[in-house]
Amino acid sequence: MVSANGVYRISSSSLFRWMSWRHSSSKLFVGGLSYDTNEPVLKDAFGQHGEIIEVKVICDHKSGKSKGYGFVHFVSEDSASKALAEMDDQLLDGRNIRIQYANKKRAPECQGIIYEVMISH
Repeated sequence: MVSANGVYRISSSSLFRWMSWRHSSSKLFVGGLSYDTNEPVLKDAFGQHGEIIEVKVICDHKSGKSKGYGFVHFVSEDSASKALAEMDDQLLDGRNIRIQYANKKRAPECQGIIYEVMISH
């Protein structure tokens, strides 16, 4: 890493590690949802565990029907951890839901590419 006027040159693998570190584990995957469970229901069920940034129920792009899973993104890791501990395998809309930390999407490998990242102090 070389700094020139606040610009750091880092490799793609270093950037990926930095981005993974910067993102928290405050996003949960929720599986086993009833096909009738919508985003307001999911937000209401998880909102008791902390402030939520976003709730998303994944739907088929053609039919618009739920695929039976979604994501809940909390403001804090503590809230996500509490929700995971208290909500995993609980009933929601007649189904036992499964909860785990959401996997981060991995960026395609871009070896040899250098990214410039502005870091303000």
